[in-house]
Amino acid sequence: MGPALVLWAWLTLCMVSGESPAPKPIAGGQPFAVVWNVPTGRCWHRFGVGLPLGNYGIVENLGGHFAGENITIFYKNQFGLYPYLSRQGIPRNGGIPQRVPLRTHLGRVAGDIRLRLRPAFHGLAVVDWEEWRPLWARNWGAKRIYRAASEQWVWDRHPYLPAPWRLRLAQEEFEQAAQALMEQTLLLGKTLRPGGLWGFYRFPDCFNSNWAKEANYTGQCRPAEVLRNNRLRWLWAASAALYPSIYLPPTLPQGLRHRYVHHRLREALRVATFGATGILPIIAYSRLSYRRSPRFLGPADLVHTIGESAALGAAGLVLWGDMSYSRSATAWGGQMAPPRQSPPTPTTMSLETSACTPWSPSVTCTGPRAGTRVLRVRPGQSGHQPPLCSPALPGAPHASRRSQGCWGVGTDLLFSSHCRREWPSSVQHPAQAPCSPCNLHHPTPATPAYAAPCACYHCLPLPRPLPPPLPCSAGHPSTG
Repeated sequence: MGPALVLWAWLTLCMVSGESPAPKPIAGGQPFAVVWNVPTGRCWHRFGVGLPLGNYGIVENLGGHFAGENITIFYKNQFGLYPYLSRQGIPRNGGIPQRVPLRTHLGRVAGDIRLRLRPAFHGLAVVDWEEWRPLWARNWGAKRIYRAASEQWVWDRHPYLPAPWRLRLAQEEFEQAAQALMEQTLLLGKTLRPGGLWGFYRFPDCFNSNWAKEANYTGQCRPAEVLRNNRLRWLWAASAALYPSIYLPPTLPQGLRHRYVHHRLREALRVATFGATGILPIIAYSRLSYRRSPRFLGPADLVHTIGESAALGAAGLVLWGDMSYSRSATAWGGQMAPPRQSPPTPTTMSLETSACTPWSPSVTCTGPRAGTRVLRVRPGQSGHQPPLCSPALPGAPHASRRSQGCWGVGTDLLFSSHCRREWPSSVQHPAQAPCSPCNLHHPTPATPAYAAPCACYHCLPLPRPLPPPLPCSAGHPSTG
């Protein structure tokens, strides 16, 4: 695999103009950032193979290191005194949260942070603790051992308590200790490295993996899980970012994958409003292959994961992978991408954004599937004619040309959405500035001159020929 050999799907990862709910852009400074968290630095050191991630707008750590200035993950055995039970049932650091000396743990955490993160760190700081969950009721299946260990801890200290009281005390002690451990760890991280986006991997979770047990699987989070996420408001208030997982299980039927990812992200969007100082940025965790499988995602599933994250308004996405991705010089197989400057084809995606001037609001398509995105087709692209309709008004900072127009394509492979208006803080805007929903052929509504929109265009995969464009209606100027 030479420098030009990269996963062809990377072309889907270039900058997207989906607005982030974050107060500011994350690593890389893009409206939608894709962060590389795969130990492929070994590809260069072992095989002399470099991956041109920068050509595709993908953010990685300097030198291709797995941990660095843009993203660092703290695993269970690398951060403080995280308590857990080994596969053999041997307690590590006390085994359960109740048995960890919190002050000693935080002292170790402070040392680990100072050792691994520079004072000016402004990247993603992800804590990956997965052995137990902070809510008692969610420790089911293999995690029931933490319930049993908690009850035993109460029994050892209070052998004469009746069984119902022992169970209740075990639950209270577990949840209180788990909260203190997780909450104080995040708050300490934010104190020592305030520029970092601190949060726990896989939080929030939707627990919507029950497709095999439901005749009509919708993908929605069960009401009980939504209420349990509400009980974790202390965690959302302590977090600086949310890191939900949207890994696709290989056994999940193709027709259900969009629902699965969509509702996991929708729950994260809901929880993001519980941030202590504002809406939390959402950085979803995804993979280039299916979960616990070497098989790479297909084009539709790349859209279901990466595309859906951008369309719903996530701040970015982390592509995670383990050492198997760099085990050989041909681990990527025949997955190739043409250079970024190549024109898009119906089988590749190239997502682009145009910067907005500080004097105009940005009208973008985000949120649930209530309309359509803007599609840009380059002149001369096979099978497509220059558009007749422009989304920009005369005098807009990015005036449209014949080569830049809009089509609404109603297909599940493109990202359906609705329009919202974001005003820069430097602009004195009128109260209740209107923003109409996206129209099929005219996504940007007519606006007064003082609110001229910044036109942002996208090139997206085209699963079928484009419909002929309609003539421009009143309020939508023709490109002539």
